[in-house]
Amino acid sequence: MPLVKVVTDSLADIPASLAKGLDITTVPCTVQFGTKSYRDKLDLKMDEFHRLLAASPKPPTTSNPAPGAFEDAYSRLAQTTNQIISIHVSSTLSGTWNTARVAAETIEHHLRVQIAVVDSQQLSMAQGWLVIMAARLAQQGLNLIEITKRVEGARSRARIIAMLDTLEYAERSGRLNKSAAKVTSMLNVKPLLSLTGGEVVPIGAARTQNGALDRLSELASEMGLSDEVSIVHCYAEILAKRLKRLLMNQLPEDRITVCETGPVSGAHVGPGAVCIAWLAR
Repeated sequence: MPLVKVVTDSLADIPASLAKGLDITTVPCTVQFGTKSYRDKLDLKMDEFHRLLAASPKPPTTSNPAPGAFEDAYSRLAQTTNQIISIHVSSTLSGTWNTARVAAETIEHHLRVQIAVVDSQQLSMAQGWLVIMAARLAQQGLNLIEITKRVEGARSRARIIAMLDTLEYAERSGRLNKSAAKVTSMLNVKPLLSLTGGEVVPIGAARTQNGALDRLSELASEMGLSDEVSIVHCYAEILAKRLKRLLMNQLPEDRITVCETGPVSGAHVGPGAVCIAWLAR
């Protein structure tokens, strides 16, 4: 049994089967339509989420997990270990990292356990690959200090590049400058974005979805793909499969993971979004 236990939040987008196999504990964020709240990836299927998204007169709101959710997770894990690493979505995009940090301080004060709370400076599977790295190192028997050092050292190698079908959702969620979204909409192009050091960075645009997918594949190659890559989509399975076929020119099929994001991320990127995430060599 690994000495170190690994915790993350649902924005990491790690497939459930993979998280279970690596003994990763995931604390869900929440999305709210009107007065009703749903735990990310637990209480709301994506088909139902998109039905609500289309029918709701107001956009949904999202929130990071409550401190108590982290305290419960840490307390439960502290029954079997005294070392926990908790890796979370970029603190520039969410308050999740800070909430986890406060909860960790509370648990450390009451229980004899060390908790390292790490800001991934990333999101989705760019965050997820750092979490997976930590879990694999834990299985190899490394201690908390060693794992934390390696994960923090790998943050600069985390890559994510994405195509959004529209910037409407990013704009209304406050994640994007309104004038930039308006200009892109007027030009009727598919924006290409990346996340670097916790900041959303535009990296281009394409006239069509197919053109955008071609460009994502090209950019991934130029940026240095590793031998494990994830394609994450938001209600865009056909686009994800098309992108996978493009990446299979560079990698074996079994090294490409395809998964779907949850309602919380979906509220910010909107349907039709697709991304590639990996840890560069």
